[in-house]
Amino acid sequence: KVSGEVGSGKTMLCRMLLERLPANVETVYLANPMLTRDEIPLALAAELALPLPLERGQLLLGALHDRLLEIYAGGRQVVVLVDEAQAMPPEALEEIRLLSNLESKQHKLLQIVLFGQPELDQRLSATDLRQLNERITHRFRLAALSRDDVGVYLDFRLRAAGYHGPAPFTPAAVRLISQASEGLTRRINILADKALLAAYSEGKHEIGRREAMAAIQDAEFRPLGGRRTSRLIWVGGATVATIIGLGALIAAQSELRHLLPASTDTGSATRVPSAAAGNLEASASPRPTMSLAERIAATDEWLQKTPDSHSFIQLLLTDADNEREVDSFIGRQAGVLDARQIRVYRATMGGRNRLGVIYGDYPTRSAANAVLAALSENLPSGKPYVRSVGKLRQPLREDSRK
Repeated sequence: KVSGEVGSGKTMLCRMLLERLPANVETVYLANPMLTRDEIPLALAAELALPLPLERGQLLLGALHDRLLEIYAGGRQVVVLVDEAQAMPPEALEEIRLLSNLESKQHKLLQIVLFGQPELDQRLSATDLRQLNERITHRFRLAALSRDDVGVYLDFRLRAAGYHGPAPFTPAAVRLISQASEGLTRRINILADKALLAAYSEGKHEIGRREAMAAIQDAEFRPLGGRRTSRLIWVGGATVATIIGLGALIAAQSELRHLLPASTDTGSATRVPSAAAGNLEASASPRPTMSLAERIAATDEWLQKTPDSHSFIQLLLTDADNEREVDSFIGRQAGVLDARQIRVYRATMGGRNRLGVIYGDYPTRSAANAVLAALSENLPSGKPYVRSVGKLRQPLREDSRK
């Protein structure tokens, strides 16, 4: 269990684990905490490319157990990462506990990591969830940064982004940002960005008290009050992974500016570097304005040409009859994402016809994760995550065989 206050870096840590776990680990990322008890095994089966039996219930669990044994026999293991676990219904958390029972004669077949806000600690202490709570073998708390940590963190992010000049943030600015952010990295990022913009608008190189105060007033953060996470000793690997993940976020920002829409001036074009997005010009890219049917057709063409090893960002997954919702969703991304890289596919998952909206084409999972991290503040809600083309293609192949 990994718990921490809103904005302390839980989702970033989760994404970096997806990227940095060794090749013999198969990961399943459950980004939607509102999955029902019955939908959780279906989601696992879909991610593990398991053909679903006609009957569900115990037959599905049996098929899932056999698939996990097959993976284990091949020298691999499965890790399930559950984000926003504090919002899961009680029956869904109970299903997580039951899934932890899947094992061989000697080993557990599933390793499960719960990421959640401090409310998760409170929920797990409840009597009805004591069996799940007692099965947790490792517990980590992501603590807020101290004022000294904030200064080091700001300097680290600047250097990772390629800045080589003198420290632009004065001690007074660092102190104000530390106080207003309460040590939460997301708030630090927002305040520092606003302060840099304030200094730029005035032609200044140094960010002092005035720029920091302008950023704080513009952000209008509310104090955490009694919910503030006390500063604890950070535990081993979680600390290292968090810091590395934040470095990757900033290192990706220089690539991100090429992925965002270019200037709206006539004749401008979106620049997409091959290092971040692969050879996108050669692939079938949807036009900025097109019907849903045209976009699906363009996606089918793209899938025929794209290697299984490529990755993309999953933005939305909904029922197939929600075409209006999908059209509206794509329309809301205008000015945020490059419309040419928004794709839509149809698939049958968990026995249901679905529509999926995805973004980008990246030669490696790490490149996709870097872009996702850099885009995280601007992406729509719903916890976008990275998937491989191979995993998307699997249910589509099964549909074609049917």
